[in-house]
Amino acid sequence: MPRPSGKSLSVHRPAYCPQQGNACDPAVAEPIASAPERLKLDMEAPELERRLAAILAADVEGYSRLMHGDEEATMATLSARRAIVDELIARHRGRIANTAGDSVLAEFASTLDAVRCAIEIQAALESANEDEPEGRQMRFRIGVNVGDVMVKDDDIFGDGVNVAARLEGLVNGGEICVSRGVRDHLRHRGGLVFEDLGEQLVKNIAHPIRAFRLRIGEDISAPRVSDNEEIADSAEPPSAVAISELSADNEVALELAFWESVKDGSAAELESYLEQYPEGTFAPLAKTRLSAPGFLPSDPPAPAASDVAGDALDLAFWNSVKDSDRREELQAYLEQHPNGHFAGLARARLAGPNVA
Repeated sequence: MPRPSGKSLSVHRPAYCPQQGNACDPAVAEPIASAPERLKLDMEAPELERRLAAILAADVEGYSRLMHGDEEATMATLSARRAIVDELIARHRGRIANTAGDSVLAEFASTLDAVRCAIEIQAALESANEDEPEGRQMRFRIGVNVGDVMVKDDDIFGDGVNVAARLEGLVNGGEICVSRGVRDHLRHRGGLVFEDLGEQLVKNIAHPIRAFRLRIGEDISAPRVSDNEEIADSAEPPSAVAISELSADNEVALELAFWESVKDGSAAELESYLEQYPEGTFAPLAKTRLSAPGFLPSDPPAPAASDVAGDALDLAFWNSVKDSDRREELQAYLEQHPNGHFAGLARARLAGPNVA
């Protein structure tokens, strides 16, 4: 029998791996043991994706009452109605982000697609309810909003989602409620009538939201008047109400044009929008983008508004130069409209690196 040498025997023991909770290869364990902060970084959640979307939120009016009356029948009806809703969302290029109980949350790349989908859902569900007794009819309330959302694991979160969910609670089953942003996008499209519900204070939203009920299936054509009435009306000066409505329409167009010009721009450009519209439709999104890494605060001059006719000329001039990278064209705008609606934005562009 051979005698053991004086050297001690070396026994290979697998290292303990804290990432897996068991023994693992030393090549994996040693870097973790020497730099444990790397393990913490590896386990942190990935950065959330953000995007602008139209959000549709829907739930069943009186769902608890229906379930209390007949659970099995209610679940069968809900499954049938959800099949209709899901098919229409897909048809209008939407994506279902979440479902819980009787609720549905979907996102769309287009505001118009979201609203058209909502209208078709209500029409299809109304038809499906025709064969049901009044007490067993299932009606959905729908809210539509446009805003910034955060995306994680295919679900969507954020104020834009919360507002859509609160909007649905402002109307009855079979109706659609939209935010001001949705209404401003679509107000000039034929066939859509928006009933102003005013500023609404809703749960878990810090600021009031302007809500509009979308009236479906109404005749929006103007009543025909006689030639004599038209002549008489045309001879009268515009009323204060008419001037106010014209000014409001023009202001909406200016805000939309302003946002289209700055939405992908620099911090100075986004701040110029907030200076002009601190409570504007896109103010939350502008603030979100300004808080992202890479944006530095600045203090651009605030643009001022003019009268209705001046605003129209101001907007027309700006639309002619807003996509230009030539210094002369932006300076020409400032020479013509030194205190114009877009003056602050023009100065911010001139101070940027992309103007030749």
